[in-house]
Amino acid sequence: MICDGPSTDNGELALGKNVLVAFSTWYGYNYEDAIIISEKLVKDDVFTSIHIQEQTIKFRSTKAGNDILTAEIPNASAKSRLHLDANGIVIVGSEVDTGDILVGRTSPKGEDNPTAEEKLMAAIWGKKALAQKDTSLRVKNGEGGTVIDVQILSRDQGDNLEEGVGMLIKILIAQKRKIKVGDKMAGRHGNKGVVSVILPVEDMPFLEDGTPVDIVLNPQGVPSRMNIGQVLELHLGMVAKKLKTKFVTPVFDGIKIETIKKLFDEANIPESGKFKLFDGISGQAFENPVSVGYMYMLKLLHMVDDKMHARSIGPYSLTTQQPLGGKSQNGGQRFGEMETWALESFGATSVLSELLTYKSDNIQGRNLLYNNIISGGKIPSPGTPESFNVLAYELRGLLIKLEVHKNDQENQEGEEIKDPLELPEIPSNFIDEYNQDGRIELNKLEEFADFDEENIDFDKLTR
Repeated sequence: MICDGPSTDNGELALGKNVLVAFSTWYGYNYEDAIIISEKLVKDDVFTSIHIQEQTIKFRSTKAGNDILTAEIPNASAKSRLHLDANGIVIVGSEVDTGDILVGRTSPKGEDNPTAEEKLMAAIWGKKALAQKDTSLRVKNGEGGTVIDVQILSRDQGDNLEEGVGMLIKILIAQKRKIKVGDKMAGRHGNKGVVSVILPVEDMPFLEDGTPVDIVLNPQGVPSRMNIGQVLELHLGMVAKKLKTKFVTPVFDGIKIETIKKLFDEANIPESGKFKLFDGISGQAFENPVSVGYMYMLKLLHMVDDKMHARSIGPYSLTTQQPLGGKSQNGGQRFGEMETWALESFGATSVLSELLTYKSDNIQGRNLLYNNIISGGKIPSPGTPESFNVLAYELRGLLIKLEVHKNDQENQEGEEIKDPLELPEIPSNFIDEYNQDGRIELNKLEEFADFDEENIDFDKLTR
């Protein structure tokens, strides 16, 4: 063997770790295949992994002009340029985050008509600002880390590059990721699950000799799936630990239960393979013995850092005017049918109305809402969801005309009443004047014989 890699150990494939596993329920935290792990696995970097992302940028020559490598990037903040050297390339060893510039590049704008802002910048900084635009390479969303290598390939140095490309720069960014809640783990037998809680070592269940277990799995994940191999692996792993030996079993021709029982006697393990386990919180022994042993567990590529994403504002699709999708585009979360049903079941009508209109594709409503918030006005009514209009168009294609009739007498929530004279409940000649706090003075209403106090909605008398 010439050398070992990060996924091998003495020439053997080694993607996971042997850890002490117990099959037991624990306060509901391993419900539905969830996995409870010990804080010891995090501190000792047992399942810590290093991920390397490669980002590239090309410098082209076009009729409009050439791309320029520079640290002087127009309209770029000092914070985003913090890690660049004098040439405009990020320094190896820098800790970069989302939005930071890795390689500074400006490109010719071409013959486009400049905007008013660009004309102003040209007047201040000269024609140079007008001719070039910022096309720098920035750290993608969620791919921050430590810059470990910079590779520069150039046609001048004899590197073979594609037609029209004069230079290519590669930046390698490394991330060190410890295992955390939400990460996915699996065994050798299709027994996968998501980490639900990371417990302090002192709270983990422990054996009679005081050894705390590393992972607690739900025993209900075994019988329904009938992958009994994980139980046999658990027992054989405990035997191997006690006897300080290795077992190699062929695929689809595993060890027999009778053989394991003989090895139990040799290793001084109970015939059932179960041990007395104690609760780390209360110190009390569990009511029944628990299957405990060593199992080979792996951390999978599906990690919560890659999945978790949120945004407040961001880009919208030009065609549908809905937010873009996906973490890479800083998109919004998809709110589907089942999520809608979930909010319906709670009766959250206002939240639903907001999600399906303002936060989706109601363009006019979105702009009106923004303007009203800025000017201190009231929140306008959300209007009709675009999905309802799509349904109406589909029905129109089937020669079914669908119309929505609004009740004009109903005052929709959020509609602003500018003048109390518009209220239908009070005749206009009854109204005397407004007082200082905006309420209507009704001091002379008793003089009118047809005045009925019960028919007036006094809650609507505030403008």
